[in-house]
Amino acid sequence: MDEFLHGAFAFFGYFGGAIAFFLAFGAIYLKLTPHREFELIVREHNASAAIALSGTMLGFAIALAGAIHNTRSVLEFLAWACVAALAQLIAYGLARLTHPNLSQSIEQNALASAIWLAAVSISAGIVCDACMSP
Repeated sequence: MDEFLHGAFAFFGYFGGAIAFFLAFGAIYLKLTPHREFELIVREHNASAAIALSGTMLGFAIALAGAIHNTRSVLEFLAWACVAALAQLIAYGLARLTHPNLSQSIEQNALASAIWLAAVSISAGIVCDACMSP
């Protein structure tokens, strides 16, 4: 029974931490991007905004999963989750450097721009996950 309780405590610590970081990262990301994803998605049914935001959140989730899998404590996971968030923000910055009109293109529902950002974000999540492996 002690093993179960220890496992349940770890599960809820990691899962709760992941949800908290996912929400915090999402809020920070939404504040930093010049285009307003939720308005574009909900009010205008903008597929580009949905693809771009989904790719970014998926990339972050991949990195969070790697942090959970490769850490030995909840506190270590929290530190690596911060690194994963920073990596995603850097990836977004690099995507904007290579495509200076990225936000305007997403606002105009240009799918190619959204796919580009989603691919950069998912790639960053996969690489970040690999870098966290022991």
